[in-house]
Amino acid sequence: MDQKIKYTKNGMLDQKRSLDFLCDEEIRKAKNFHQSFPQYTKTPLVKLDNLAKNLNVGGIYIKDESYRFGLNAFKVLGGSFAMGKYLAGKLNKDISELSFEKLTDEETRKELGEITYVTATDGNHGRGVAWTANQLKQKSVVYMPKGSSLTRLENIRKEGAEASITDMNYDDAVRLASENADKNGWLVVQDTAWEGYEEIPTWIMQGYGTMALEASEQLKEYGVERPTHVFVQAGVGSLAGAVQGYFASVYKEDCPITVVVESDLADCLYKSALAGDGEPRFVGGDMQTIMAGLACGEPNTIGWEVLRSYTSMFVSCPDWVAANGMRVLGNPLRGDEKVVSGESGAVSAGLIHAIMTREDMKDLKEQLKLDENSRVLLFSTEGDTDPDKYRSIVWGGEHQSL
Repeated sequence: MDQKIKYTKNGMLDQKRSLDFLCDEEIRKAKNFHQSFPQYTKTPLVKLDNLAKNLNVGGIYIKDESYRFGLNAFKVLGGSFAMGKYLAGKLNKDISELSFEKLTDEETRKELGEITYVTATDGNHGRGVAWTANQLKQKSVVYMPKGSSLTRLENIRKEGAEASITDMNYDDAVRLASENADKNGWLVVQDTAWEGYEEIPTWIMQGYGTMALEASEQLKEYGVERPTHVFVQAGVGSLAGAVQGYFASVYKEDCPITVVVESDLADCLYKSALAGDGEPRFVGGDMQTIMAGLACGEPNTIGWEVLRSYTSMFVSCPDWVAANGMRVLGNPLRGDEKVVSGESGAVSAGLIHAIMTREDMKDLKEQLKLDENSRVLLFSTEGDTDPDKYRSIVWGGEHQSL
């Protein structure tokens, strides 16, 4: 198997999609909704000064989502906001009028009636949907692709969901969720979009925007007006599209250079960018990468439209890049804070490390204009959501760097 990092510059930047749905005003509505949850705290933006010095860049800042709502991953931001928006619609209210407390009171619950939410997930999104349904005293059904972690399955079941691992890949599990929703009158809360299913994925992307808005505010606290570079990982591209869209909306012509990072076994966005005709490309098969959260072969159509309009570079990474990122973050240089980052959370850290230390990455480094003045923003989207796998990689040395 090819173990090289592959990349392609975006040649479609003339096709601009409207970013009104990811503007500062809309994202602040999502953040205000999240702030109404009793479990809300802003997750840390960790400043890795010594790593930055070691890699000869001006600064590395990583958003540590392992602290999000006690769920060890960022995904709950999207599902909870989408569910809130859906319920606001049923109550004929704007989301800004509805707090978490209002949605969970007995009177509101009686008005809404019983709702069952259904989704497909590798773990983090499904756990977020199950957790929110549980908080709202509603039901949830969760389907997972084959090869999913039993630990992640059990964590979803602990939130009260009816959850199972299927014999399908992620994209087929999404289709199963949609089919069963039609049969049973359930509501699909899926973090990808397709023709005819776009409203909820749009809300999910807005929910993810909370993380980008927090990071922007925290950078300013560090005296950084804007990052020069943003590295963000992608599965279907909902998170990447949300982060890209928010920063492009806020910084406009001064938008940071954005790099979208995927697993080379599920690199549908990279392949779409490589084709260069603006149309999304699909990846099939089992996609057995350690980056389970990124093992998605069919792009979110909304996310893809945002990314093709504004993203600078698309990068396809073998598993060793993510494994190395986990080790770099989990074993920091003296004086830097430790970040426990899971397989899907650490790939961007592994990539920046590879670009700045490897001779065969010099061309990409030059294309991205990475130097001692660069201030790089990364997102660690999950902690050790599969603790045994985490230790096998970080302690046991699984997936060695080339």
